[in-house]
Amino acid sequence: MPTRGLAQLAIWSDIEPELETDYLHWLTREHVLERVGVDGFLSGRVFRSEVAGKRRFFITYELQEAAALAGPSYLARLNAPTPWSQRVMPILQNFARGGGPVVARAGLGCGAMALPLRLDLETAGLLDEGAQRALVERIAKLDAVAQVWLMRVDAAATGVPTREKSMRRSVEGAFDGVLVIEALHEAAARAAVDGLLLAELASADVPDRQVFAACFQLDRRLAGLC
Repeated sequence: MPTRGLAQLAIWSDIEPELETDYLHWLTREHVLERVGVDGFLSGRVFRSEVAGKRRFFITYELQEAAALAGPSYLARLNAPTPWSQRVMPILQNFARGGGPVVARAGLGCGAMALPLRLDLETAGLLDEGAQRALVERIAKLDAVAQVWLMRVDAAATGVPTREKSMRRSVEGAFDGVLVIEALHEAAARAAVDGLLLAELASADVPDRQVFAACFQLDRRLAGLC
C-alpha cells in the first residue's frame, strides 16, 4: 500500500498578470509533468492567489525522501532547462524555494486552500520533535482543516547551484522551516493561522500570510509514470 512521502519541496513566485496564460500553460503542460518524472518525486500541486496586482503562486512537490533534492535525476533536469523553462525563469519575481524532510504531518486528504508560512524554527519554538508534532496535530483538529505539515529546510540540498537557478532574477528567500495549513475554505485557513499568531507563533516573524487556492495537481500515477 502506498505511503506518504517523507519530504516536500515548496516554491513561491509572482508573475505579471499579462504573462499568466503562458505561465499556466508551461506549468500544466510541461513543467509539473517534467518534475513528477524525476526519481523520488511523487506528485506536484499548484496553488494560486492575487496580491497587489500580481499573480502569486505556491507550488509544492511531495518527495519520497529528502535525498531526491540533491539526486542526479533532479539535478540533471535543473541543469538542462527546456526552451520553455528558459523563457519562463527570468519572469519570476519574489522567488523563494526550500525543500527538506517533513518533520510532522497530521490530517487526512488535501485541502482546497493552502496557507504556507515560512518560519525560523528556533524563533517559533519548533526545534523539538514533540513540540512539532503537538502543534501540527492540534491545528489538524480545527474546524474545516484537512491537513497540516511542517517541513525543515535542507539548506545544503536546496542551495546546490544549477543552471536554472542562475536564470532567475530573484534571489531565493532564506528560511529554515515551512508550516502549511490546508483547509476546506479560506475562512478556516485564516482562523487557524490567526489563532497560531496569538498563541504558539506569537514570537515568530511571519511576514507572508497569503492564502492560496488549489488550481492544478498531478500525481505520478496519473501521468503514467508508475
